[in-house]
Amino acid sequence: MPWRSPSGRASSEDLLILLAVATNLPELAITVSAALAHQLDVAVGNILGGIAIQTVVLVALDAAGVRPRKPLTYLAASLTLLLEGAVVVALLLVVVMSTQLPASMIMWRLAPGPVLIAVLWGIGLLLLRRAGRGLPWHEGGDAPGSQAKPRGHSRTTKENAATSKGVSTRRTASVFAAAAAATLVAGVFLERSGDELFGRWGLSGVLFGATVLAAATSLPELSTGLTSTRLGDYQLAVSDIFGGNAFLPVLFLLATVLSGQAVLPQAHRSDVYLTALGGVLTVCYMVGLVFRPQRQWLRMGADSITVLVLYVLGIVGLAFIGG
Repeated sequence: MPWRSPSGRASSEDLLILLAVATNLPELAITVSAALAHQLDVAVGNILGGIAIQTVVLVALDAAGVRPRKPLTYLAASLTLLLEGAVVVALLLVVVMSTQLPASMIMWRLAPGPVLIAVLWGIGLLLLRRAGRGLPWHEGGDAPGSQAKPRGHSRTTKENAATSKGVSTRRTASVFAAAAAATLVAGVFLERSGDELFGRWGLSGVLFGATVLAAATSLPELSTGLTSTRLGDYQLAVSDIFGGNAFLPVLFLLATVLSGQAVLPQAHRSDVYLTALGGVLTVCYMVGLVFRPQRQWLRMGADSITVLVLYVLGIVGLAFIGG
């Protein structure tokens, strides 16, 4: 039976939304800045490249954050995480479909593709909330031998520790707000300074957004993931990545509204390529959650090694794509 907080605290689904938004504040800032400057290739490359590289964050968590020494997907396996991965893949498919629509399909600064993405994201959240109340499967959809404590227990542990130290909710909220604001501002400066620097080096907006910029903006996910795995909350660590990746395509709606242009129909071949890469990497971890590999190589499961190799090959291939 799924864990429920007796104190009326936010559910794990609410935490999923909070973490998705908070850890993607750099992407939000970059999207706003690039859309207002009509540098849509940087915004699109950062969003789609961010999905791919944030999935690779799971490789780092598998190699450095798992105790005892077992693959991350073995300890985190649950049907709810499979559902979260399916939401990510579904949204990426809609992104690909939306790139084929004519750019003239826009009214009141709204295009059908981003609107559909936002609607499907909302439906996905409702499904995950329902799954959080329990699934008609053995052990509520959690695999036997997975993490001993329920998903989200690390949050409760940190809350109890803060309470015992006399840290008030107001102080915690103030620190969170200040950190979020700093992250947001840093994202704007990162986009502007990075675009200028790599423009001088002759690196395209797509390649810059998909690699360097996406890697820099994935650091919050790495930090929160390491915190969760260190406390043995492996499901929350994977959920943070999948939840953030599901939220990123919703930023296309914001980019469309701010720029007044249908963003996705202007996508380049490299953008579609990155979308497919993000989907393939997500499916690799979904397969890992089903088969739960136990053997490790270089302190990683077979799924993480596969993801790492595919990502490196994918980025190499991206350099050969024109337009």
